Amino acid sequence: MNVKAACGTWAWGNDGTFGAAHTPEELRPVFETAMQLGLRCWDTAYVYGMGTAERTLAGFLKGYPRDAFFIADKFTPQHACRQSASPFGDTYRHQLEIMGLDRFDLYWVHNALEAPRWTRAAAQYFAGRPDAPMIGVSNHNLAQIIEADRILREHGLRLAAVQNHYSLLSRASERRGILEYCRAHDITFYAYMVLEQGALTGRFDEAHPMPAGSGRGRNCNPVMARYAKLNEKIAEIAGHYDVPPAQIPIAWAAAKGAVPIVGVTAAGQAEDAAQAVQLKMDPADMRALEEYADSLHIGVNRVWEKNVT
Repeated sequence: MNVKAACGTWAWGNDGTFGAAHTPEELRPVFETAMQLGLRCWDTAYVYGMGTAERTLAGFLKGYPRDAFFIADKFTPQHACRQSASPFGDTYRHQLEIMGLDRFDLYWVHNALEAPRWTRAAAQYFAGRPDAPMIGVSNHNLAQIIEADRILREHGLRLAAVQNHYSLLSRASERRGILEYCRAHDITFYAYMVLEQGALTGRFDEAHPMPAGSGRGRNCNPVMARYAKLNEKIAEIAGHYDVPPAQIPIAWAAAKGAVPIVGVTAAGQAEDAAQAVQLKMDPADMRALEEYADSLHIGVNRVWEKNVT
């Protein structure tokens, strides 16, 4: 399956990051809209609500043929059962059971805790298996990515994908050579938080802050005035293309060679994602956005990213 954009389910997990809880009844039309628009890649994780996002997504997938969708799930080291003789395999099988699937299409090592222990565990578990998924790593730095690729190749596998935070305000993966390495080695780079959890959509400002008490509110609301300035620039560029402002950061990431992962909790967000990856941006507009974003000095990197940045 040719993946140009992925739908993210982090907000489906109701873990306090986004504020609002979304019911399956609210999310089903979002899922169906995305599928109708050709957005068939779904990025999820057990840690998104301790199985909540996976169970919700699994309910929507029932009735669809297996080749109609692409599922990327994650092994999160912090939630592995250390008392088990096979914590990696146990986690993988448990997630398959939750989702009612016989395989995942792509399986991530979610972060670099104890790297490369869990890449090696993945390599040993999947080596020689005809049902092995593509394997990726997330929140890894360049040295760890190179090491993961080497370990997988030693077991007859390869590193298929890298997923890191990447947006107009978070370009460490570009500056530290990760995107270049991925291009050179046929590794697909997935970009999460391309819209900075909604802060780059123009939906929020000082008069309309993010939900109080939410994780994104704590991070974004104190600097919302600076976000507003960047959103003004994004809106100006969006006017050049006659598209909604939210499409510009997504289109920018796609133009940089990334597969944007767009969190979807409303049908319009799926529509923006599907349309944005078709948009061809002028390199001059992209540079203008990057330079303006840099000038605002908005810190967006989260605690789990210290390893990458």
